[in-house]
This record gives sequence, C-alpha cells and structure tokens, in this order.
Amino acid sequence: MPKSFGVGASVRRVEDPRLLTGGGRYLSDIIPQGAVRGYFVRSSVAHARFRILNVDEVRGVPGVLDVLTYNEIRDVLPLPSIAPLSSGPVDDFQTPPFPVLADEHVRFVGDAIAFVVATSEIAARDAAELLQIETDDLPAVVDLAAAVEPGAPIVWPSHPGNLAFRSEFGSKAETDAAFEKASEIVRLRIVNNRLVANYMEPRGALAEYDPAGSWKLTLSVQAPHRVRDRLAQILNVGPDKIRVVVPDVGGGFGTRYFAYREYAVIAVAAQRLGRAVAWISDRSEHFVCDYHGRDHVSVAELAIGPDQRFLGLRVDTYCAMGAYLAQYAPFVPTKGALMTTGVYDIPAVHIVVKGAFTNTVPLDAYRGAGRPEATFLIERLVDAAASRLKMAPAELRRLNFIPESRMPFTTATGHVYDSGNFAQTLDAALALADAAGFEERREATESAGRLRGLGIATYIEASAEGWPEYATVRLEPDGSVTILIGTQDTGQGHRTAFAQLACEVLNLPFDQIRLVEGDTAQIPLGTGTSGSRSIPIGGSAVRLSSVALAEKIREEAAQIHETSPLDIELVEGQARVVGTNKTVSFAAVARHAADRGETLATMESFKPPAPNYPNGTHIVEVEIDPETGVTEVSRYVVVDDFGVVLNPMLLDGQVHGGIVQGIGQALFERTVYDNESGQLLSASLLDYAVPRADTVCSFVVETRNTLCRTNPLGIKGAGESGTIAATPAVANAVIDALRHAYGIEHLDIPLTPASVWQAIQHARMQSEKGP
Repeated sequence: MPKSFGVGASVRRVEDPRLLTGGGRYLSDIIPQGAVRGYFVRSSVAHARFRILNVDEVRGVPGVLDVLTYNEIRDVLPLPSIAPLSSGPVDDFQTPPFPVLADEHVRFVGDAIAFVVATSEIAARDAAELLQIETDDLPAVVDLAAAVEPGAPIVWPSHPGNLAFRSEFGSKAETDAAFEKASEIVRLRIVNNRLVANYMEPRGALAEYDPAGSWKLTLSVQAPHRVRDRLAQILNVGPDKIRVVVPDVGGGFGTRYFAYREYAVIAVAAQRLGRAVAWISDRSEHFVCDYHGRDHVSVAELAIGPDQRFLGLRVDTYCAMGAYLAQYAPFVPTKGALMTTGVYDIPAVHIVVKGAFTNTVPLDAYRGAGRPEATFLIERLVDAAASRLKMAPAELRRLNFIPESRMPFTTATGHVYDSGNFAQTLDAALALADAAGFEERREATESAGRLRGLGIATYIEASAEGWPEYATVRLEPDGSVTILIGTQDTGQGHRTAFAQLACEVLNLPFDQIRLVEGDTAQIPLGTGTSGSRSIPIGGSAVRLSSVALAEKIREEAAQIHETSPLDIELVEGQARVVGTNKTVSFAAVARHAADRGETLATMESFKPPAPNYPNGTHIVEVEIDPETGVTEVSRYVVVDDFGVVLNPMLLDGQVHGGIVQGIGQALFERTVYDNESGQLLSASLLDYAVPRADTVCSFVVETRNTLCRTNPLGIKGAGESGTIAATPAVANAVIDALRHAYGIEHLDIPLTPASVWQAIQHARMQSEKGP
C-alpha cells in the first residue's frame, strides 16, 4: 500500500467528486413522495401574551391537515438545559420552562407559536397567514447591557434583574493581593458581538411514525445519538423508540448539535396524522430561530509587576442567554472562562460570569464555544498592556509565556496543559510574516494615503474532552472494511480522515474502506461531532478498533495457513506469511470466519483522560482607507501546534475556514436588534454581512508541533482554532493601525467601515481642538 494513503499524507477528499457533481443527498433531496409539509408560525413581537382566535377554523381550510398549538403538545416536556460550571455553588440557578410551542406567552421575535401541516408547503404557509393572533404587548429588552440595568423590563418574573445565573472561578483574595503589588493595571471593556451561524444548508426535519409506537426522524444534525436521547427525554419515551438518520449535512459549526424544539413538534404531528411530515427551514427563519452565538460584555483588568510580568487577572462578564436557556447555553461561557489565562503564566485569577436573559433568540455553542470569547478578551488585554508599557506586543507575550520546560502546567483555573512550546510558534510566525520588515511596509502604505497595522494573537484552547466515542470496524465478505462511528460529518471530510487511520493499520487499499455515520439503528452508541473531537477521540476509537480487527484477521489467516498469528503480515488486502509468497485475501479470511457463522468485527471506544490543547500564533496585516473606513486583510500567517497531523490538506481546510469565520466576527458580522420594538433588523443576508472569497487574502499556514499526551494518536483538535485566534489577531491589527495614526486605543468589534470611519473622524476633531 502506498504510504501516500496513510497518516500524514495529503490525501484528497474522497467526498468531493460526489458533492461537486451534484450527487449530495441533503434532507430536502430525500423527502419521500406523499410526505406532507409543515410550517411554523412564529411571534412577530418580542414580548407579549397572545391568543389564537381561530384554530379550528383554520383546521377546516382545504389542504390543511392539522394545526398544533401548545394545547396539542402540552404532554411534551420542556427542552432541558445543562447547568453552568463554577468553582463553587452556582448562585440561584433555576431553569425556566422552554416549551416546544409557546404557552400564551412569547418572549422573542421568532418564538414558535403554532405548527400548520398541509398537503404542500405553500398550502401550509397560506393557512398560517389565516391564523388570527391577538397580542397584549409587554415591555421588552434586547440589549445585554441594558438588560442588567436597574429598572429594565423583566423577561422572567422568576429571575429578578434578568439574572439567569452567577458563576465564579479562581481566588478573589489571591487576585486582590496580586493587584496590590501591581505597578500597572490595564483595564478594558470588551464586547464580544452576537453572531448568526449561517451554515449553507438551513435546518430541517422529516418525521415518520410507526403505529407500533416508534419514530424515524431524518434530521440535519451533527450529533445523532445525543439528539435522539434528548428527544426521547422531551417526548417521554425510551431512546429505543426513536431512530435518527442523518443524510449529507451542509455545515454545522456547533449550532446543529442540539435537539431543537421543532423536532419534537414534527414528531408529534407525524404521530397525530399517521403520515410522514417534513419541514425545511428557510434563511429568514434561520436568523430568528436557530441559536445565536457569543454576545458577551466583559470588564477585564490585568495586573502587571515592575518587571512587566503578569501578576493577576480580574474579569467580570455578562453573557446573553436570550429568552430561554438553550441546551448548553449556561455551560458554554462558564467552560470558556476557564481558558481566559490563555498561554500566559498568570498566578492569580478571579473571574465572575453572569448569564442574563434578553428578549432575543436563545444563544448556545458556536464554533469554539466559549474559547473564542476567552481568547479575544486576553489577547486584546495583552495588546493594550503592551501599548501602555510601550513594549512590542510580541516581546510582552514572550516574557509572560508559560515555558515549555514547565509542561505539564496547571493554570490558575485548573486546566493542565500537557504540551506546548508557545515561543516556538510565535518566533516561526514572526519570521514567516517578515515582521522585521513591517515598519517599511507601513511607511510605504502611509505614503499612499492608507493606514497599515500588524496584529498578533497567541492562543490555546481545550478541545476533544469529556464524553467517549465508539467505532466498529468490520471486515465485509468482499474483503472491504466498513467503519461505523457515532460522529457526524458536516463538511469536514470524515470519510477521508477515518479511512486514512484504518488504512494505516490494516494495510488495505484506500478505496476499499467505507464509512457509515448518521444512523442510530446501525450504530448503537455515539457522541457526535463537536468541540474538535471527531479525529482526536473518534479517530482514536477507529485506530483502536482497527488494531483489534487486524489481530482478528491475523488469527483467522493463521488458521488457514496453519501457522502462528505472529507470522502473519497484512499487505494490500492480503494476509501473508512473513518471508514467503503464501497469501490469502481478506475476502477469503472473511469467508473462512463466515463458514462457522462469525463476522470479523470489533468495537472499541476511547474516552480522553483530559482535553488536548492546540495552540499557536496568528499574525495579520491590514490596510485601512481612512476616507472610507474600509479595512482590507492583506497578509495572514498562522503557525499552529496540532500534535500529529493526520492529513495536512484537510488541516489547511479547517484552519482556512476558521480564519474566515473569525475575520467575519472581527470586521463584518453584526446582529442588530431594534431597542424599541425588539425586531431583528439584521435578519437576512442583505443586512447581515458575512465574509466572501474576495474579502480575504491567501493564508500561509504552517505547524510546529509538540506531541499530545492525552490520546493514542498524539493529535490535537483543529476544527475551531482558526476562529478562536483570528478575531483578536484582526482586531489587534486594526487597532495597531489606528493607534499609530490617531492614538486610538480601543474599538468594539465588528470593526465595520462605519465604526472605523467614525473613530477616525472623532480623533481628527480632537486633534484639531488641541490639548
């Protein structure tokens, strides 16, 4: 077998020919003939009591098959939510009900009120328009900062001051003592803007009910087993009563991990009608019903000693929860808070995280899930410190890095970094970016009437932690191998990556390895794809299972050859006696086992003892037109530490995509609610800007790896790192340009042309006024 197919080879994605030639089979492609269609009626106001006056009348409209309101689904349980993390007791954590359809009270624009089922989607939409909904409007609050002000409208009477929870980490006493010793204290108020995922394929669901009491749900999700188990909990049935099937999925980014309310409603509709019911969301609906990401406001302070070393960190963060507590909403910001110290040796930390309700779309995990917020905070704070100290940002970072010699290193928040050489990635990135030549480029740019800035972000994240993953590797009668695993590809290239791992162990031709994901009937156990876990955890399970299957094949071949399994080697789909030309094909081995009624298959699992910690450095240069405020990303260099690299080509794709999403948050993406009406003003791609191919430059991506010690592959997760580091790197570059030209020290993201232009105009006016 050519080594070009094993671990470390840049194997082209085997998925792409089918997808690029129109062979993808997404949910909307597989709705069976005869399925009826559903449409959700959603609140057009942000906060109100409501009544539907004519449900029975609309049920009688030709083409309408059913109308579901809260009355029809009152036996369905509310959506569950996980509690926040804390180093001590969580203050006053209560979960208000999150019903699958609103019960006479809506709390955000987009809140689900009813579900209309008809013979066609058009008929369902038309019937929905006929529903007469009467509202008694209530005061609403959509801005996070305003929601926690005294006298703000209350989202839930059970939660005064709109406080959903309060979590605390670190030691206040030790941090206060560190600040007493500080010669400099740097303080920033940092806004982490709200984002909409905007994956390519909108969500949808197809529900089919068996009168014997079970459902088949075809869903565009990224965690089939987790969604199945949550839906079983919501529908109050056993998991064995629900089969979840997932076809091709057009993007996930964490936002597809959840058991959304729509899935339970559609399941009930299919049960009531005894027919297959399908719902396909559109882009406008995506903006007002799929969970949003980020939306934090933090006040952060960094204590610095006379030797420019960091002594302590204080952080006070409010994070928006939206109108309800979504599945992992309280968990995400509190888990992310544990990474706030980043790559720095900060001995004393005190972090307070407070969740707040607003009359908006609920929030939950979005690519990075808490780590981007933490990294943005510390990297902006360190850049501000470098400016205050009049030090080069790279030098201040290097001075305060955790040295490789102290690995494993336990942070003040309790994370144990197993490996990493942060100075190595920084130095390599500085060299690749030609940072030494930057000032010359800046002068040339400024002579042409534009501004140029250089930004650095050094990052570390905790990935691939927690739950196990399970993989079955099975030898088929034709000698091929099938991998069955509970992860879910949403565009990452799992068929290629997992085949490489099995290929490395079994020495089987690459095209004879098949992957099965996304069917809870075929795959009994699984956790799904999230948190950069599929390859470090799922891949480890595939490796372990492949090793076990290889041993079974050797044992079976040894029986055929009448020799010891130690004398058998696997070569190109053949089991060969070492040093001879005596071979038997994998197909013959499978038949030999089948003759006694056995299938050669193994199932292994892997649960990591701890997270792994990808890390690295991003360096970006931007050019700004001061007359328009338009920012152009002109140069971008990344040096990452991902441990063992499975497929450099797939890795580059993951990093590139992550960078673009991070650039989007830094420069373009702005979720805007009207403070008076609570309407989402940026509710379409006409109003919500996402980066395009022509708004980014080419990226230089390299690695300087240290071996991960927490999984058998030595791999560190790579799916989220680009997003985590790109936002602070770009923001630091823009502020560097504005600081150099106008003395501007901070702006909130996104750094849109309007906000940059306004800052420049204000600085010019201040300059004209003089001291």
